[in-house]
Amino acid sequence: MKKIFSGIQPSGIVTFGNYLGAMKHFVDFQSSYDCMFCIVDQHAITVPQDPVSLRDQKRKLAALYMAVGIDPNKSTIFIQSEVPAHAQMAWIMQCVSYIGELERMTQFKDKSEGKTGVSAGLLTYPPLMAADILLYGTDIVPVGDDQRQHLELTRTLAERFNRQYADIFTLPESKILGRRIMSLQNPEKKMSKSDENAKAFISMLDDEKTITKKIKSAVTDSDPNVRFDEEEKPGISNLLTIYSLLNDQSIEAIEKEYDGKGYGAFKTDLAELAVSVFRPIQKRFYEIYESDEVDNALDAGSDKANEQAQHLLQKAEEAMGLQRS
Repeated sequence: MKKIFSGIQPSGIVTFGNYLGAMKHFVDFQSSYDCMFCIVDQHAITVPQDPVSLRDQKRKLAALYMAVGIDPNKSTIFIQSEVPAHAQMAWIMQCVSYIGELERMTQFKDKSEGKTGVSAGLLTYPPLMAADILLYGTDIVPVGDDQRQHLELTRTLAERFNRQYADIFTLPESKILGRRIMSLQNPEKKMSKSDENAKAFISMLDDEKTITKKIKSAVTDSDPNVRFDEEEKPGISNLLTIYSLLNDQSIEAIEKEYDGKGYGAFKTDLAELAVSVFRPIQKRFYEIYESDEVDNALDAGSDKANEQAQHLLQKAEEAMGLQRS
């Protein structure tokens, strides 16, 4: 069975975008793949985090993984920092990386632009991501377009290591996920849980009133026709995408259903649909979060991940001469 690896940062409660763009697909993957779902807390600390909040966010993210339907008996859910091999392999990956190729990463350029002090961790984020993926002999990495460059570098580093030392790393393939969910206030950029404007994203744990309010205040345009056109009507196009993914209905069918009804009726129905989809997920989340279920799953996942990761780390260290014979 082919292996899938994916990681999400616990730097805030995941959004509708995370769910519709990634987590919803993860539920389907676990029936056909050996899945590793990692809570990448070491990636999160490339920017300052509150320690108490970070600990809690890790449990919440694990509980949300499980609440949407990821079964810890079928998939491995674990926390990155509980598997020391990630940091150890990241150093190996840094040593086969070139500064120039790290500085060319779009994410690094975007996040460092205009700043006088930039964390070295932000620069070496890609080698850590490569370590995450390569440690498990990953075959497939589900990614959005914004992470494609990082996966290409992962393949480059794996090939470079295999060529210089020993052929031990599997070269992962990307699996491009569905449409990106954009900001509700600026549909030209991706929905993000770190957006300073709270109206721009919907958290998976927002209450029903907040979800409704955010959808109804989403930016659209002066033409009231519910029609998909990303160039001319990016706001309503984004809402149509959300509607389509929430109820597995084609955008064409939704356009036909709301022909002549205007944005008011469409937004009202979208809000009701979103609330109905997330109500049972939130109920299940609180059941898991307030019990030992999430900690038991993370303990079991950590044990399984450590066993697998240590095996490949040892092979890499032996190839480089870091292990005594």
